[in-house]
Amino acid sequence: MISLNQLRYAIALSDERSMNTAAAKLFISQPSLSAAIKELEEETGIEIFRRSNRGISLTPEGTEFIGYARQIIEQYSLMEARYISHEAVRDRFAVSTQHYSFVIEAFVKLVKLYGMDEYDLAVKETKTWEIINDVKDFHSEMGILYENEFNRKVLNKIFTENSLSFHPLFDCRIYVYLWKGHPLSGRKKIEIEELEEYPCLSFSQGQNNSFYFSEEVLSTYDYKRTIKANDRATMLNLMKGLNGFTLCSGIISEDLNGNDYCAIPLKSDEIMTIGYIKRKGIPLSSIAKKYLEILSGYNKQVLL
Repeated sequence: MISLNQLRYAIALSDERSMNTAAAKLFISQPSLSAAIKELEEETGIEIFRRSNRGISLTPEGTEFIGYARQIIEQYSLMEARYISHEAVRDRFAVSTQHYSFVIEAFVKLVKLYGMDEYDLAVKETKTWEIINDVKDFHSEMGILYENEFNRKVLNKIFTENSLSFHPLFDCRIYVYLWKGHPLSGRKKIEIEELEEYPCLSFSQGQNNSFYFSEEVLSTYDYKRTIKANDRATMLNLMKGLNGFTLCSGIISEDLNGNDYCAIPLKSDEIMTIGYIKRKGIPLSSIAKKYLEILSGYNKQVLL
């Protein structure tokens, strides 16, 4: 029978990656920690940690195990606080997302909805691969990203391998997002060939820079000039300073990005499906459901 202490020990070791440091953090001896981890691995029938001259690392099975362990310990702590210590338990929710201003705007609305009550909320704009890992490892309850005909098969395979499921929110056509002072800003529609003389801006995906993880559709198109950025503020500055552009869903937030930018339809039959990923078999919290309700309201802004 796996104990809560074993789970705590495993989590501490996964955080510290050192037997001595983890043992000191737990106020137990190094041999006691080593024996507890060995017993845990024998009980589960998997190798959780890999030992080498370089130190201790998690195996793929161990990474998944630690994700579940964190959830169990967190839920137990909440139950203990509510029913044993009789403490007021704060609502908790975290979401990881690709760089969509409307997702952040929806998060702002969620925070305002909860008013001055105590809560523990988090939002993280990040790379596609990190969104998947955040949800897989229970750091975020859900992740917001898009699928289309090009990346759907690859992403769904990754989701399945990591016990995740994708749930569509709405479909969007593709828009060109640019500064209102851009030479093409007055067009009703833009053809992709007209963009060739201007820098195409995209969000960097770091080491996982596969076309399938790109946040922008038509990522395989052979653009003459490309610039990668790490955050939305830099992207907006490059649009204004270099007449750069990016491709987006057309759902923009002037409250957050200002009114110096516009979205113009791209002449294309391409469709992107924006949705969320979550852990399979784990129901969403009430606050996550409320957040999805707010997000669904942006469907009214989608023009197909």
